[in-house]
Amino acid sequence: MEQLNRQSSYFSANEKITALYCRLSRDDELQGESNSIRNQKDILEKYALDMGFKNLEFFVDDGYSGTNFDRPSWNKLNGLIEDGKVKNIIVKDMSRLGRDYLKVGFYTEVLFPDNDIRFIAINNGVDSNNQVENDLTPFINIFNEFYAKDTSKKIRAVFKAKGQSGKPLTTNPPYGYLKDKEDKNKWIVDEVAAETVKLIFNLCIKGFGPSQIASELKSRKIPTPAEHFKSIGLNFPVDTPEEECNWNPATISTILDREEYLGKVINFRTKRKSYKTKKSLDNPRSEWAIFDNVHEPIIDEETFDIVKRIRKTRRVRNSLGEMPTLSGMLYCADCGAKLYQVRGKGWSHDKEYFVCASYRKQKGKCTSHQIKNIQVEEILLREIRKVTAFAKDHEDEFVDLVLKKKTSELNQVLRSQKKELEESKNRIEKLDSIVQNLYEDNLEGKISDQRFEKMAKAYDEEEISLQKRIAELEETITKSQEEELNVESFLKLVRKYTDIKELDPEIIRTFVDKIYVEQSEKVPGTNLKRQTIWIYWNFIGKIDI
Repeated sequence: MEQLNRQSSYFSANEKITALYCRLSRDDELQGESNSIRNQKDILEKYALDMGFKNLEFFVDDGYSGTNFDRPSWNKLNGLIEDGKVKNIIVKDMSRLGRDYLKVGFYTEVLFPDNDIRFIAINNGVDSNNQVENDLTPFINIFNEFYAKDTSKKIRAVFKAKGQSGKPLTTNPPYGYLKDKEDKNKWIVDEVAAETVKLIFNLCIKGFGPSQIASELKSRKIPTPAEHFKSIGLNFPVDTPEEECNWNPATISTILDREEYLGKVINFRTKRKSYKTKKSLDNPRSEWAIFDNVHEPIIDEETFDIVKRIRKTRRVRNSLGEMPTLSGMLYCADCGAKLYQVRGKGWSHDKEYFVCASYRKQKGKCTSHQIKNIQVEEILLREIRKVTAFAKDHEDEFVDLVLKKKTSELNQVLRSQKKELEESKNRIEKLDSIVQNLYEDNLEGKISDQRFEKMAKAYDEEEISLQKRIAELEETITKSQEEELNVESFLKLVRKYTDIKELDPEIIRTFVDKIYVEQSEKVPGTNLKRQTIWIYWNFIGKIDI
């Protein structure tokens, strides 16, 4: 504190300043007292006074990496340089300026000379007024960067080992959990926040989108995650909203996507290209490290899976700003497009209907597949009651029926995929032979160079396309063989809903994945029409009772 009090006597507003710059990172702290801010200040002040420098001003960045030049005091010093107010810059050694060879070089070789600034690194013997000593500066910078790179490598190795052991790498647990005070690597359920997480998932199943959920939470005056953590005395890396309980729809979406609520720890979601940049890039899921049953789950597997299916389907409000009960669930059995909800202002529910989106956009592209809402709802209620009753009363028979049917379908798909895979591999072998023969014909002058290049290019493109398709098929076959039908999850839903008397969005989305609608057709010899719909149930797919 004594040094800071003396600082004012060094400064005159009419003269350019001599900047005494100090920097300390967390890694530097491990090296002991020699690099401490206090020690740097003592060395800089003594040197400046002994050498007769005047108008001294300290600039201190405590806790900033040498590879990061976005530092508060360094930015302030840069502003003074731009204003022409700096005459000298003195640091303890080159590494205090930074550990990035290119950026440090820019300052010492370009910016400082252009602004007539004398630069001194005391311990390295660097003084820009002495050209002979200056010749060593680039080598010092390279060694400093090597140190930063080596330190980063060691830290990443420790980080990777921790992540692969199943310990969470995130600084803050997801909203709904807290760090155990006795073990920082363990998460415990935050009961208050967990209830809000459950509410968010339940609202999603009932048909609410992220924006609607955010509005609902606000209307119930439920604090945002930042507000909640602040209320229990914890820092949160996001500012609290200006308006109380003002939830962001993006926060809702993040919560609905987090598998950690299933009791999992997920590490290595992101990576950085280099130790020099703080920008994170998303890792593909194949590079994630996922550990099950690490902490107490807040959401069960069935609920999470249903929400995941719902969020895959884009639901659209109609022209009246309403979200129809069956929105996003009906598909054309012929072209695969979604069915579009048609309704008008003042219409009663029995007049509302769906039509094929392809047909609506371009007449003749597909047929209408028109079907009334109440028809679908009546069939759904009947089928849900029938399937759940059968599953409840005849569990063993139901499981056997589902497994036999799905195994048969899976085997049929696998046979088709394996056949295509074998044909693709045979074609690649044949292409290699064709290209070899072309090459020999070209050498012997049987075909021109231009013709050879054109044909070879076409075969190369075909082979690249085949290789891509082979990779897709192999991945699909592997996943299909590993996939287990989750009949037990469907039975859990059945046990949860004991007596379904009427439909609502929650019931529909709990049991139904999607519905395919066929074009209506006339019943021969009558004036009646018949129309078929196919219901695909969550967890078990299409099944006939």
